[in-house]
Amino acid sequence: MPSADSSLLDLLARVAPGTPLRKAIERIIQQGSGALLVLGYDPAVEAISSGGFRLESVAFSAPRMAELAKMDGGIVMDDDWDRILAANVHFLPDSDIPTEETGSRHRTAERLAVQTGKPVVAISEGRHLATLFHEGHKIELGRPNVLAARANQDLQTLERVRRRLDAADERLTNLEVIGLATYRAVVGVIQQAELVRRIGRQIEHQTVTLGGEARLIRVQLSELMRGVENLLAATMGDYVRRTTAQQSESLEALAQIDDHDLDDMAMVAKVIGFPDLDDPVQPLGIRVLSKVGRIPEAVRDVILVHFPTFEAMLTATPAELEEVEGIGSTRAALLRRHFDRLRAAAAAWEPDPD
Repeated sequence: MPSADSSLLDLLARVAPGTPLRKAIERIIQQGSGALLVLGYDPAVEAISSGGFRLESVAFSAPRMAELAKMDGGIVMDDDWDRILAANVHFLPDSDIPTEETGSRHRTAERLAVQTGKPVVAISEGRHLATLFHEGHKIELGRPNVLAARANQDLQTLERVRRRLDAADERLTNLEVIGLATYRAVVGVIQQAELVRRIGRQIEHQTVTLGGEARLIRVQLSELMRGVENLLAATMGDYVRRTTAQQSESLEALAQIDDHDLDDMAMVAKVIGFPDLDDPVQPLGIRVLSKVGRIPEAVRDVILVHFPTFEAMLTATPAELEEVEGIGSTRAALLRRHFDRLRAAAAAWEPDPD
């Protein structure tokens, strides 16, 4: 079953610039009309529809929809968006459904989307802007140049947050190596990783909305997101000493908190299940090993079981490393060089105050 996020991306792809429906929306905006488009039909839509007229076997086209939008009422399409089923329809959604929209067309659109579960597009006559409502989302279908400018601004924000994540990751590693890691440093990595994920998803939505205009943005986004999911999973594995399923539950709980709470270290620690932020903590070594190339995951697991502590793994001689099943002389030398680099970096590091 597709996730809610992937379903939204699929929907945005269907209304991206250059698609048939987007061409119709742009025609309506250009002619100065407002419109209300219900993108799907079922008994729930029928139950709150009044008046208008039905269209029998009328294939969808951008010019036809633009002409029908000149009437006051809304337009209903089939679920495949291949046919226009009705026009000049007046909709009567439940007025008790909460909405923060101010214009009557947009209030109706949001309530329609909530009550029917169908995507609904409201086109503002005054603002020359189309807005998509679906499953609690409100997405402006702006002009490609405006969307591209916004996406590039968000990319700059993502780049700054990614630098903060890398700095928090480096700081945690140095503290681990010198034996001074605390839950506060761990939460610092988790906070920044989750924030990177959120901004990345937002930009991903924008790239889908932009269609083929977003090729360069996608390349930059991919580069900035590289390794973030693995880092977050490895950090949770190092410090959330519970089952994989429980770690997944903690990640899900983290994803559900709002942006304000994400900025609160104590709140993040509570959601994940950590004790006091300043309590000392020892890693298992999952993060450190995940950064060593050419070491299979199965071999990493054996290493973690073989050495009783992180310190024992970090100070193991090449001969001791070779005793681990799956570690030959080449891998032992690779691991020893990696551990030596970490220890040298930590020895030269001067920690900043929290």
